Amino acid sequence: MNIIISKKSDRLNLGILLLILVFNLQFSSLHSQNVLPDSMITERLQYIKNTLEHDQVNTKRWWYGWFAGYSAATIGQGAVYLTNNDKSMRQDMALGAVTTILGAAGQFISPLIPGNEPEHLNSISVSNRTDRLNKLSTAEELLYECAMREKLARSWKNHALCSAVNLGGGLITWLGFKRSIGAGIGYFALNTVITETQIWTQPTLARRNYRKYRQKNPENETGMASLPEVNWYLGAYPGGLGIRVVF
Repeated sequence: MNIIISKKSDRLNLGILLLILVFNLQFSSLHSQNVLPDSMITERLQYIKNTLEHDQVNTKRWWYGWFAGYSAATIGQGAVYLTNNDKSMRQDMALGAVTTILGAAGQFISPLIPGNEPEHLNSISVSNRTDRLNKLSTAEELLYECAMREKLARSWKNHALCSAVNLGGGLITWLGFKRSIGAGIGYFALNTVITETQIWTQPTLARRNYRKYRQKNPENETGMASLPEVNWYLGAYPGGLGIRVVF
């Protein structure tokens, strides 16, 4: 859209009025599109709150379950090692105990450790609209952090790390204990099944619900609605002053 304003005062005044009108329309559009109704703020907060609470329960169940399993396996294999005189059995139990100790220790360095996101969110008190918006912003950040932890916990690095440990155990069985190559492969396969099961049973609720949340509320990182770009240009033309507005 091009507007040409001559040097005459009446046309200059008209150009100024049009310029003011453009700014008013642009900023009023920005304001109207960025305002969230109170009902929508409440709905989003409740959705995130429910997700964080359920995800915390699922994460605790997964974390403590696998930690208890690894700990019990370590104790059981250690007991067999101490009470059995068979060399091969003692070797297997010692190697198995070391492997399960690593598994239990891995729970403490895993990205997926139970957090206190729901408690943090519940501790934020609100008394007005500004407080509710700030709480929503914090809730979105907490949901994002949980989703990223779940994504990282299933990354190729975890698969590679577990495979390296299992491969090391298989090589020790084969070369260190001088067993058959089949015994080494069997050790590797069995422990790979266990570690892959551990990885693939990790909770993914926060990750899935975060994706749904962003699809339902397509907004940018600032939490404000995406807006159409409006550019305006002011320049001199032969015989007058020009204003160009590009939508």
